[in-house]
Amino acid sequence: PPENALVVSADEKTQIQALNRTQPILPLRPGLPARQTHDYERHGLTSLYAALDVAAGSVIGTCSERHTGADFLRFLNLLSRHYRTRDLHVILDNSSTHKTPEVQTWLAAHPRVHFHFTPTGASWLNMVEAWFSILTRKSVRRGSFDTVTALVKHIQAYIDRWNVAPTPFVWTREPAEIIKKAIRRVR
Repeated sequence: PPENALVVSADEKTQIQALNRTQPILPLRPGLPARQTHDYERHGLTSLYAALDVAAGSVIGTCSERHTGADFLRFLNLLSRHYRTRDLHVILDNSSTHKTPEVQTWLAAHPRVHFHFTPTGASWLNMVEAWFSILTRKSVRRGSFDTVTALVKHIQAYIDRWNVAPTPFVWTREPAEIIKKAIRRVR
């Protein structure tokens, strides 16, 4: 990206389930890991739209009942308002909601926002996917939620805690090595 441009890695995590465990999680004990019952009640779904600031590691996110082009546009408007002062480069996968005519019209009306798509089959290049994994493993999977509203509040609280001391992700391989692997997978 050009100098002073802001780069965010954005995507959506769809169908996050509000599961209420039938019994509480059993705590850690010496020699035993934390355990939980596999029985649960389902209370609905939410989809999380999130963007990870690649340089700073901070996250902006919002939950939505559905996963549509209109929901993605609402998220784009949120990003555009949050990052008003600089060009915004958004790394995305090739989801159909990212390429609708409405999104193309929105992009034309917001010339400081630029999309960069990861190659098909290489969503692992999108750093927000690593953050989604952390959210799932360390927070959502361990929770119990009797309503979708409780789940959404929990996710927002996690984002708020993350942003107190955000950590950027750092690739441990050289860029040329990563690109070479991505190109090999596309062929």
